[in-house]
Amino acid sequence: MPGWPLDPLYAHLAAAMLAIVLLVGAAQKLADRDAFAGALAQYRLLPESWVDPAAWLLPLSELAAGTLLLPMATRSAGAWAALALLAMVTGAVAINLLRGRSHIDCGCGGPEGRQHLSWWLVMRNAVLGLLALTALVPVAARELMWLDGLTVATGAIGLYLLYAVCNQLLANAPRLLELKGVER
Repeated sequence: MPGWPLDPLYAHLAAAMLAIVLLVGAAQKLADRDAFAGALAQYRLLPESWVDPAAWLLPLSELAAGTLLLPMATRSAGAWAALALLAMVTGAVAINLLRGRSHIDCGCGGPEGRQHLSWWLVMRNAVLGLLALTALVPVAARELMWLDGLTVATGAIGLYLLYAVCNQLLANAPRLLELKGVER
């Protein structure tokens, strides 16, 4: 941590971007809960009887963490919840990669669905974890102006769009290699 407080703009931007990722991810998983439950089952980390409850619990936890990140009064709880979720799902990805099981759906949901496990996903989640840590850093006391609010809103949306593009590239990479005839 730096020896001085962070400008609140950066903490707000990190919290807003991470909240968008969590809230959109939760909505996508809840919208197609059967597909998400199928992806969870592929990980082979939970007893079969726990998969269905976990397919509810994980997106509801994402929804809670994303919601808690938005108000200043609950931001710390949201950031810690996000870190815990990220550690858990990243651990599940890493365990399966170490088992040699990279050809399963990550369960991330969304239009980039059917994304295979990769170390890139682990790195993506590490970046999201850094956003959660940034939301926890003490901030300088300064009054925010309307331009700060506009900067946070447009910056968070822009960063989310960049995140979505990167996710789509990760999802398409194996397909492109397959079209080229390159073995992984």
